[in-house]
Amino acid sequence: MIFKKKEIKKKENKVSTKLYDSIQKPIITEKATLLSNNSQVIFSIPMDVSKKNVKEAVEKLFRVNVKKINIIVSKGKTKRFKGKIGKRKNEKKAIISLEKGQKIDITTGI
Repeated sequence: MIFKKKEIKKKENKVSTKLYDSIQKPIITEKATLLSNNSQVIFSIPMDVSKKNVKEAVEKLFRVNVKKINIIVSKGKTKRFKGKIGKRKNEKKAIISLEKGQKIDITTGI
């Protein structure tokens, strides 16, 4: 009998599209720019994403080490828009603390 050797497939450094779906956009406000001095970045994320998914996405996309992640869920307020009652959307934010000496420049593209 002749046996064939199995070819070992190497894992490539391809970034999957699921990682891009777990981070929607960076939040650039006055408070966010103050937090950037402490190696922290704020991202808007979908409501169904967990801390584990966000950590994996940030580490692979930006090539940094994540120290800690805090998640904030703000419920949408009911407001009046031109006399009619409406509701703002719910929002989920992730405050990502990076290891000392690392930073993410969100003004440039990925």
